[in-house]
Amino acid sequence: MKSHHAFGITTAMGMLAMLGGCAESESADSAPTAKQPAPVVADAPRVASSAAEVTPLKSGNAAPAVTLLRPDGRSVSLSSVYAAKPTVLIFYRGGWCPYCNAHLGQIGKAEPELIAMGYQVVAISPDRPEELQKSVDKQHLAYQLLSDSDMALAKAFGLAFKVDDTTVTKYRGFGIDLDRASGQSHHLLPVPAVYIVDRKGQIRFAHWNPDYKSRLEPKELVDAARGAITY
Repeated sequence: MKSHHAFGITTAMGMLAMLGGCAESESADSAPTAKQPAPVVADAPRVASSAAEVTPLKSGNAAPAVTLLRPDGRSVSLSSVYAAKPTVLIFYRGGWCPYCNAHLGQIGKAEPELIAMGYQVVAISPDRPEELQKSVDKQHLAYQLLSDSDMALAKAFGLAFKVDDTTVTKYRGFGIDLDRASGQSHHLLPVPAVYIVDRKGQIRFAHWNPDYKSRLEPKELVDAARGAITY
């Protein structure tokens, strides 16, 4: 079983914690490798009514591939990203979330070990491209941040959920504007998650937790990456 550790609570984190989070944790670990990746089934977009009700893809599934945007606005196809190197794929809520920022920074410290094993790190959020660069600068990140502002990838991975109107209003009271951050009015967020995807587009490790305050520790990620190495 994976252990889950919450980050220290800063003032900003405390305000977000007041909004509540699902205490129930749910995760999936790497499964036996299939000789060929399973085909992606074109399901209807999956949007849960709460973080606790998401049904994410697991190890052994094929990783969906859509076209996303870089901070400079240029497009990139995830199929080409997967094919280049084994990929550590991070889903986070946005640069406005202090728990996400803390996690991105910790992943950055683990990145050299991941690179030494042949991995690349890619982090994805609903933030529009202009907002991504702010996170890169603030956290001094070397790895890629990509924009999934319409939540197409989060939906395909089964991580997307609808933020209720009451929470949207509370967020605004704390200066968090989901519409401005994403450039969209869908009020969707991803449950924070970490995936390891091999060069064939096969998911080799999956971890998620509906409680946004609990994240996969860097050491756990490095251990998982070491056990999931595939070329």
